[in-house]
Amino acid sequence: MVLTRFGDGELIEVDGSKIKEDLQAGMEDASDRGKIAPLRSEDLDRLYEICTRPGKMVGVEKGNEIIMTGDSPSIGSVPRGFSVNRLQMLQTYERVCGMDTAESGFIDYSYKAVKTVATEERSWVEQASHLLTIPLFYGAMPDLGRYSRPDGPVHNWAELLPQGKIGESRDAQEEAAEYCIKDLVYVASEMYEGGAEGIDFDTTGAAGDADFYAALKAAEILKEKYPDICIEMGMAGEFVLGMHGRLTYDGVRLAGLYPHEQVKLAEKAGVTIFGPVINNNSKKSFAFNLARAVTYCRACVEAANIPVHPNVGLGVGGVTTVEVLPVDVVSRVSVAMAEVGKADGL
Repeated sequence: MVLTRFGDGELIEVDGSKIKEDLQAGMEDASDRGKIAPLRSEDLDRLYEICTRPGKMVGVEKGNEIIMTGDSPSIGSVPRGFSVNRLQMLQTYERVCGMDTAESGFIDYSYKAVKTVATEERSWVEQASHLLTIPLFYGAMPDLGRYSRPDGPVHNWAELLPQGKIGESRDAQEEAAEYCIKDLVYVASEMYEGGAEGIDFDTTGAAGDADFYAALKAAEILKEKYPDICIEMGMAGEFVLGMHGRLTYDGVRLAGLYPHEQVKLAEKAGVTIFGPVINNNSKKSFAFNLARAVTYCRACVEAANIPVHPNVGLGVGGVTTVEVLPVDVVSRVSVAMAEVGKADGL
């Protein structure tokens, strides 16, 4: 019998044959949904070994180490339980947690919100860049929904769609995307010129295909403006929601794209690092979710010509959906993504 987890973090004990069954089922689910190649039998054997390896925490073999990029430590991810300012949080992230990169961000993690305080944030980024040795990113969400009423300037497509006003809904999303592109470019330009080594478009596509479109167009403009800029694009879900349904980029329809298809458009737009997301099913086992995530990641890596850093946080990338993440889960996901998923980073 093997101690493992359920997708909601519950600790369970199962027979090794059950883990093998779940690994196979998770891999087949991803292969079928994404229309991608399944893992090889030796890959599944390796995942089984990782899942059943003794010890609470596991690690990669020497030579298989990969780097880590992280989002929003300066707004509360670490540390917790004691009072420090944002600069000290970033220093803790670097000097205590040993991160390879750091990311600064505003408490309201949206480019639309940051626009109103961009000058102050730029000054703060300048200070942080002088204190850190590791590369400093500035990140927030494109957050297209912020541009809809009552808080934004355009009609709310979530209200128009149930009324059957499809054309008006599409027009509203296209108008919102133009506002969003301007804000992404403006804020990213301020922070990059202020000393940030990279820009993060976090949770891209959360509001659907128009959200993804806005981030792609902004990346294209920024890359032309600053050829050496590093842009990391982390997605919101494993496939792009077709809230609009007809939007295209470089002639490719955005709705319904999976990670191995998303990354090709990100490359064309000028994105430097791509972060695919694979959703966790809390009703399935850890083994099922892990195999599923690794299958998607492997296909994304094989399709990409840029570094791929899969999201492996709360409820994504095979990580269980529970507030305090179990170290046995996180370490096994990290090993699996590095050694089987062939990720360039996490």
